[in-house]
Amino acid sequence: MKQQHSHNYLILSALLFFFFVTWSSSSSLLSIWLHQEVGLKAADTGIIFSVLSVSALFAQVCYGFIQDKLGLRKNLLWVITLMLILSGPAYMLFGYLLKINILLGSIFGGFFIGLTFNGGIGVLESYTERAARRDGFEFGRARMWGSLGWAVATFFAGLLFNLNPHLNFMAASVSGLVFFWLLTRLKVSLPAGPSEQGEPASRISLDDALRLLTLPRFWALVFFVIGTCIYGVYDQQFPVYFASQFPTLREGNAMFGYLNSFQVFLEAAGMFCAPWLVNRIGAKNGLIFAGMVMALRMVASGLVEGPLLISITKLLHAVELPVLLVAIFKYNSLNFDKRLSSTLYLVGFACTSSVIGTVLSPLAGFSYEKFGFAQSYLIMGLMVFCTTFISIFLLRSNGTPTEHSFPQPNAV
Repeated sequence: MKQQHSHNYLILSALLFFFFVTWSSSSSLLSIWLHQEVGLKAADTGIIFSVLSVSALFAQVCYGFIQDKLGLRKNLLWVITLMLILSGPAYMLFGYLLKINILLGSIFGGFFIGLTFNGGIGVLESYTERAARRDGFEFGRARMWGSLGWAVATFFAGLLFNLNPHLNFMAASVSGLVFFWLLTRLKVSLPAGPSEQGEPASRISLDDALRLLTLPRFWALVFFVIGTCIYGVYDQQFPVYFASQFPTLREGNAMFGYLNSFQVFLEAAGMFCAPWLVNRIGAKNGLIFAGMVMALRMVASGLVEGPLLISITKLLHAVELPVLLVAIFKYNSLNFDKRLSSTLYLVGFACTSSVIGTVLSPLAGFSYEKFGFAQSYLIMGLMVFCTTFISIFLLRSNGTPTEHSFPQPNAV
């Protein structure tokens, strides 16, 4: 049994690695591609990211509930695998449609990216976390391989982009095929009786998921996420801002690839250390710490000038994200019903991020054009600081997993 658990850790780590290779190959330079190759302005790019957030929103709501119903079955992962394999041709079609009609291209690209990557990563992460609790390994230690996958792909993304952007899209589809092969190797035995949460997966109902909406502690978590998810809006067009700091865009593209790759290597190291830190300071304090670092990064990006100092602020992402991801899963398991781990993560965290992204992406694009990147980053950073500070008083301190479980239907 121990050998099987070790095998599952290795396969799940590899799945995360190649999911992020596919994602990074196709999307790490998305805003640069839209700006330099397709010829879109910042406001038009903001509309695309807004559509992406809408599609991710619907995917995350549905994906979370479906995956909780499936438990450790892989049905939903197979669907995502098919979209990963098709990601290369889909991006090429995306660019073609944008040149014909921006609205048509935005709808197609936004929905494909949202369903495949922004929604799909939540399914894979929550599946891995569920398996980690069952098999006794730390989620963060598996998730770090995803960061390494992003780093490896991003290291080459800038170089390939300068040769031909389509090479990145081709690499994404090849990585999707490797993901398919790995998924066939994942053998997770399904329990004959109670699931790893202590209840049959089939007992999960829509009422269980909707009951989350009645819990004040759920809305406290959502409020915290509203602030921290602004980092997604901040990151959307950051490559354009970074590339503008160099004498030529070609040099800026390549340097951003190197910087992003180095940052994610640091992020992987952070993923390895984050479980230790969060276990020491507690899940709530981990969330607050990540939020404050995030606010510092955004404010600093608006105050400093030059590629060196801007690069340093970018690297703070390697501190905040590992702690945030590990802490959010631990916080959910301590304060909510474990049977709904996927729903909590995809709705409470990822879905909220998509809602905020939908609202803020076009506003951010407008702000970049009217006030500039630096001023916009200052505003975003102050927003994150305010919501994180208020969350100190709203989030719950660590409890026990059973203390906050939902009452079962026959006890309501």
